[in-house]
Amino acid sequence: MFEFITDEEERGQVGIGTLIVFIAMVLVAAIAAGVLINTAGFLQSKSQETGQQSSKQVSDRVQEVATVGNVTDAGKIDLVNVTVTQAPGAGEIDIQNATVSWIGSSGTYQLTSTTSNYSDGGAPSGDEFSYVAVKDADNSDNVLNDADDRLNLVFDVSEFTGGDELTEGDEVTIKINTMAGATTSIRFTVPESLGQKSAVEL
Repeated sequence: MFEFITDEEERGQVGIGTLIVFIAMVLVAAIAAGVLINTAGFLQSKSQETGQQSSKQVSDRVQEVATVGNVTDAGKIDLVNVTVTQAPGAGEIDIQNATVSWIGSSGTYQLTSTTSNYSDGGAPSGDEFSYVAVKDADNSDNVLNDADDRLNLVFDVSEFTGGDELTEGDEVTIKINTMAGATTSIRFTVPESLGQKSAVEL
C-alpha cells in the first residue's frame, strides 16, 4: 500500500521545519546578544579603570614647597630637607611607598623610605631617605591626605654616596615617584659660597 501525502500535510511539515529554524535563530541571536552585552560591560569597566590609573599617574604626585641644605663646619652640605605637599588634584600619597632617584655629581642612587619617622629615630641609612611630618592635622604621619599637609623628606647625602657630601656648585636632580606612578622632578644647584652659614636654601 502506498501512502499519499496531501498538500496540507506537506505544508504542515514545512511549517514545523521553519518554526524550528526560527527558534534556533532566536536562540543564537539571544546568545550572541548576551556575549556582546557582557563584552561591552567588561570593556567599559576596563576603560574606566585605565582612565582612573592614567589620571592618578598625572595627578597623584607631590609638589615641592622648599629645599634646604644643612651646612657643616667644613663648608659642605650633609643633609638635604625637601618640604613637599600634595599637588593640586592629588589623592592620598603614602610617602613610605614612594621611591626617589637622586642624580648628582657622585652618581645616581635609587632610594626608598625608612619605615618610621625621622623624629622617632627613623634616620636614613644606606639607600634610604626619611621624613618628618611638619604639618599634619589628623596625625596621618607619612600620608599626605590634605592640601595643608607638609612633609620634610630628609636625605643624608653621605649615607648613600659612601661619604661624599655636596660641595659648592654641585648640581642635583631629585625625582620622587609615588605609588601611582606620578613623578616630580626637583633640581637645584649648591650656591658658590657656603662659608659662615649653617643652612642654605637650594
